[in-house]
Amino acid sequence: MGQPNSDLPLDGITVVALEQAVAAPLATRHLADMGARVIKIERVGEGDFARHYDQAVHGQASHFVWLNRSKESIAVDVKSESGRQIVLDLVARADVFLQNLAPDAAARLGFGAEELREEFPRLVVIDMSGYGSAGPRRERKAYDMLVQAETGMISVTGTPETATKTGIPVSDIAAGMYALTSILSALFRRERTGKGALVEVSMFDSTVEWLGHPMYMKMYADKQIPRVGLGHAAIVPYDSYPTSDGEILIGVQNDRGWRALMMDVFEREDLVDHPRYRTNIVRVENRGEVDELVGSLTRLYSTADLDQRLAAAGVPAAALNDMAGLLEHPQLEKRARWRSVGTENGPIDAVLPPMTYSDVEMRMGDVPALGQQTDSLLAELGRTGDQIADLRRDGSIG
Repeated sequence: MGQPNSDLPLDGITVVALEQAVAAPLATRHLADMGARVIKIERVGEGDFARHYDQAVHGQASHFVWLNRSKESIAVDVKSESGRQIVLDLVARADVFLQNLAPDAAARLGFGAEELREEFPRLVVIDMSGYGSAGPRRERKAYDMLVQAETGMISVTGTPETATKTGIPVSDIAAGMYALTSILSALFRRERTGKGALVEVSMFDSTVEWLGHPMYMKMYADKQIPRVGLGHAAIVPYDSYPTSDGEILIGVQNDRGWRALMMDVFEREDLVDHPRYRTNIVRVENRGEVDELVGSLTRLYSTADLDQRLAAAGVPAAALNDMAGLLEHPQLEKRARWRSVGTENGPIDAVLPPMTYSDVEMRMGDVPALGQQTDSLLAELGRTGDQIADLRRDGSIG
């Protein structure tokens, strides 16, 4: 995992994670990036089931290598008495315990949040779930697509003809990021008060938080915002528009931007104060007409030429990239965002975390093989070589 770096903000913090899939591993990977020691509890034999989603990265799953670098993996049968004791011994030395098992599963295994907090008052416990610890859906399975559907995320995503989920698991990612921020804030409070915390984070609540705009539109204006594809339900022009050799995305956020687009980019001063276009409110009312007008003007330019004109005028615009375009993006190359990370099947390229400290680079440690640190962690807990061998023989560890 590399040597500790005291300049990293979470150096000295230990996290024990009984985690799987996306939401919890995302939170703990960011903690590991920032210097925390993250010990990942995995099933004997199978491990985190995200290890088996695909074989795209040198025979390893893309989700797993994305979310699990810089961690230590211990393979434990948490249903065995010996396995449960190993986890409790690890938690006794930890600052944070995080789990995202099925509802009540952690408590049945002996890792109930209230009990852990009572035994370890300084411990920060994070319980992650699909729908929270109460309510009619608390027992339901909560995959990302299902939560996007339940919250209404899908109702505002897609084209007028077709609703769709997002191309990445935003409900998982939202929950992971709120778990991360709650851990950081709980640790900060502990520095002031000495008290740990119990924090509940659900995918449902996290996604609902992101739906503030469409919720308020329905609550106070009785409007279900429409699905507008690449467009924006409340802003026009804000979409993809054709050029002479392709297309470009333009986003005009306000009436000042409309003026710049018409005068400085297209040299059409006559359209600036047109009664059907001069304010965003009337442009939204006349969306189809405005989009057709803007498209007729963008077609007069090549993509490269129009991109330069928009940039010079200060009008927000972007290329419509795919993943190949992202991999070749000059923002990543010129800012040296790529690093090499080790895996059991050889090194891979990985992008630095978004938080860029001026005085220290975030950790970019290896992705662990299943149970790679099992023996060394057990030795830290005082198990002898013979005891470790016995645990392996009876299936308590892998």
